[in-house]
Order: sequence, then structure tokens, then C-alpha cells
Amino acid sequence: MLEVIKPGLETSVQDWPGRIGYWNQGFPPSGPMDSWSFRMANLLVGNAPGTASLECQFIGPTLRFQRAGVVSVTGGDMQPRLDDQPIAMWESFAVEPGQTLSLMPAKTGARAYIAVAGGIVTEPWLGSRSTFHKAGVGGMDGRAIQTGQTVPTGEGASQPGRRVREDRRPPISMDKSWTVEVVAGPNDDWIDAAGHERFLSFDWKLSAKSDRTGYRLEGPDWSFTEKALNKAPEHGQEPSNIIDQGYPCGAINLAGQTPIILVNDGPSMGGFINPYTVPQAAFWKLGQAKPGETLRFKSISVSEAQALALQLDAYYSEDSIEGGK
Repeated sequence: MLEVIKPGLETSVQDWPGRIGYWNQGFPPSGPMDSWSFRMANLLVGNAPGTASLECQFIGPTLRFQRAGVVSVTGGDMQPRLDDQPIAMWESFAVEPGQTLSLMPAKTGARAYIAVAGGIVTEPWLGSRSTFHKAGVGGMDGRAIQTGQTVPTGEGASQPGRRVREDRRPPISMDKSWTVEVVAGPNDDWIDAAGHERFLSFDWKLSAKSDRTGYRLEGPDWSFTEKALNKAPEHGQEPSNIIDQGYPCGAINLAGQTPIILVNDGPSMGGFINPYTVPQAAFWKLGQAKPGETLRFKSISVSEAQALALQLDAYYSEDSIEGGK
């Protein structure tokens, strides 16, 4: 059991891949924004990669352990401390009853992950423990953790001193710019050549008006093909309007002239075009980007995106772990 002394900023229970199969009923997948760091945290403590754990956003929580166990912290550097002594990230460590784990504001990245051997065992909702804040479902009563709550954990056996190899960790640095892969489509044919060139060559600023529903980007105006400018009235008045369609997770949704990346808690459909889509394998970069930082987009093919995803999937094995065996 984890007693919440301080909740941090919207620390929540998530699992991977989240709540799959219910988008048509209005429930997105949710789950961790940086699934690379999340799954590695679980691997360190002997859990299955998708086991429910805590996602910490910008400022981490303070938790008191009510029983002995093995814990790991991965992702952005929130300078974790156990009983006020620094502990290494990306490494499993033992805790005893009464000890306190504290995470600070993120020094690098934006999100950290806390995994406990045995996982978090809140009540699943539609097959997932992931918190969907805006509907108030999953996690701890559908909300971020709160001061005074006790987060239930399962029984699990693992060893301290297990480390993720350096080359198997996401390269999260203090650099305030990110190169994010994108795949063209599904509506790339609504944007003209100049518009595509402008999008792929500009450093877009991540707006503070961003959350787990959408990442709003600040940058230049878009330009459109004849298809967007001369269309049937049912498509709407703006060049970026289209008859309501399904949105893929990661779609760069063009609302007027404002691109919004639809992330884990985003909508399933609507009446705007999506010229590009961020693939699953690049989502960890979105999860670690802070408002005010810049995103530059790199176009890749569907096959390249699939290869990146397969490469990451291959990391979640004992081959990525050293020590503690």
C-alpha cells in the first residue's frame, strides 16, 4: 500500500495500452504518455510491461510505503529521494515499511513513472485501470491521486539493483527542442506543397494550452489545395473543415489554422482534417515535452513507423536489464 503524503501535479494511475475498444462510446485509450519509460519501470520490478503504475506530471508526489517491496522510477528526472537520500533512476530499489519516496519538479523531461512490484490493483473499468480524468473513470475514483489516499498494490517478487541499460533508455535531455516523427495522412492531400514544406521546416512551440486531450502548437499559417478551397458545402466553410470522420490517436488535427496533436485522452472523431499523424513509437517524446519547448517534425513512411514500434517492443525483455540477477 502507498499512502499519499503529497499528490504532486495530477499524478495518476495508468496502464498500457489502456482502455482499448471503447472509443466509439466516447472513452479514449488513456494510458501513459511515455509508454517507453512506463514499460521499462515495470520491467525493472518484475511486472508485465503494461501493469498499472503511477504517471507523475511536472511535479512528483511524496508517498509513504506501508509494507516492504521493490520500486523503480523512470522517465523525466524528478530527482527521487528515499527518506531524503537521493536514489538512482532507471534502477530498482528496496523499500521498508514507513519509508518515504519523494519526487521533485522535473529537471529533465515532463513525466516520471513509479512502478511497484505487484503493480497497482485499483478496480478496472472497461478492462483498464487507466485514469481518464475528464470522464472521472479508472484509477483512484476517476481522478488524480489525492492527499491522504491509500493506493492499493499487489504482491510481487523482484530484486533491487536491476538497471536499464543506457542504450535502452529514451534519450531525455535538457535540450528544449524535440524532433518528432510523423506519417503523412489521412488528409495530407488537403495541404499544398508550400504548406507541407512550412510544417516540416518550422520549429513549432508547444502551447501552455495543452493537456492529455490535445497538444496545441503555435506557428505559421497553413496553405491548402484546391480540394480544400473548392468543396461541397457539407464539408463546412473553413478550408480545414471536412465531413465528420474518425481521428487516429496521434492525429495532427487542424482546427482552422491551429494544429492540435490528439493524444491519449483525445476525441475519436470530428470535422477537421488531419494532415499528419504522430506514430506510437514517437509518443514518448510528446510525453516528455514541456509547454514552451519546440517541436520539429520529420516525415517518415508507415513501414518506418512500424519498424520503430517493433524496435521498442523488442526492448521490453531481460536483455535490456543488467545487475540484480
